[in-house]
Amino acid sequence: MSLLGRDYNSELNSLDNRSQSPSESSSSITSENVHPAGEAGLSMMQTLIHLLKCNIGTGLLGLPLAIKNAGLLVGPVSLLAIGVLTVHCMVILLNCAQHLSQRLQKTFVNYGEATMYSLETCPNTWLRTHAVWGRYTVSFLLIITQLGFCSVYFMFMADNLQQMVEEAHVTSNICQPREILALTPILDIRFYMLTILPFLILLVFIQNLKVLSVFSTLANITTVGSMALIFEYIMQGIPYPSNLPLMANWKTFLLFFGTAIFTFEGVGMVLPLKNQMKHPQQFSFVLYLGMSIVIILYIFLGTLGYMKFGSDTQASITLNLPNCWLYQSVKLMYSIGIFFTYALQFHVPAEIIIPFAVSQVSESWALFVDLSVRSGLVCLTCVSAILIPRLDLVISLVGSVSSSALALIIPALLEIVIFYSEDMSCVTLAKDIMISILGLLGCIFGTYQALYELTQPINHSMANSTGVYA
Repeated sequence: MSLLGRDYNSELNSLDNRSQSPSESSSSITSENVHPAGEAGLSMMQTLIHLLKCNIGTGLLGLPLAIKNAGLLVGPVSLLAIGVLTVHCMVILLNCAQHLSQRLQKTFVNYGEATMYSLETCPNTWLRTHAVWGRYTVSFLLIITQLGFCSVYFMFMADNLQQMVEEAHVTSNICQPREILALTPILDIRFYMLTILPFLILLVFIQNLKVLSVFSTLANITTVGSMALIFEYIMQGIPYPSNLPLMANWKTFLLFFGTAIFTFEGVGMVLPLKNQMKHPQQFSFVLYLGMSIVIILYIFLGTLGYMKFGSDTQASITLNLPNCWLYQSVKLMYSIGIFFTYALQFHVPAEIIIPFAVSQVSESWALFVDLSVRSGLVCLTCVSAILIPRLDLVISLVGSVSSSALALIIPALLEIVIFYSEDMSCVTLAKDIMISILGLLGCIFGTYQALYELTQPINHSMANSTGVYA
């Protein structure tokens, strides 16, 4: 399972043979060392289900605000464009890995190895001698991305828990549209984060993926139930969107870019999924079908959610749901699903960092160091959430910083490095350069805008759920 080469094959296969976590559990498959495809491989339907699960999570719930940041017309069109571009980069990565596998006569090449091997064969001497840093870079970006997911989970759970607890006394059995009422929160949002912290520390002490897969199944059930109720509500009585802008300010569009890339972060899982298929040659069909479903789902939820809630759209669509027991249960179910998904997301950076930390001490200290590092990493994600309690901006920041590199920049550069010496066409070269530049500009300006917004005073009625609504 580890990016650095430890053998977690049996555990990964145990997880894959069961239900996996929603959304960003992409990277629990992403990680890397898996058995080659064979008779015990995944069927087309199993692969499709995994692909869908890997792309549906907290980022999906933030898409209505992302559409608001881009505009009612520009948002859906841009979301479609980013989705198509991301799928194209997934195909690029698949082609690069297959080419390297054939050249090096290897059964399987993962994302980090593809980066390293491509640099080993490039004309530049300095890059060849430092090729291993390509693998380290991908591993580092995966760590940043996964810990970023975990920080987002902290904020998501705390936001929804705060709203459920502080509105409990006015929650009714009648589901009516939520009206904004400026109320002073009873307890600071950070209190709820600290309340969740010890439970998550205990959860990540579970190191066996076979046990975690049980929690994954529970997370899947609660997620499907929650999404069904969310769609059922937003489809009712959508107001005519005449007062909604078709195009938003360019500064908020940069936040849209980061959120969209964060949501589409799935490029790292395509290689292991293809390798685990019984018939890997069918993966292209599964990829196009699965990602088409995902893109359509994203556009529909983001657009309909923004049309439904308009200028009152929150960082997570769950925060706009009516204050009645039915939709409070939606927040509870989704929060439970995210709680258990945290452990699966956490498993990726833990299995990269912990083996190195344990190798530095004697065997008698190994367990203590293991548990200490796990506790420290969970606390790190909690501290990050406490220091930056803005769900929407953290999603945009993580998407701009690391997801843009993994999903856009690196695949395009890999294709140039691998195929440039093999008569690459000028059109392909220009296309890859443009994708890399787009990803780099999105990374730079998206990161700048997210950091700038973080320095501004929080408007409680617009940011997150730190304001309470009735």
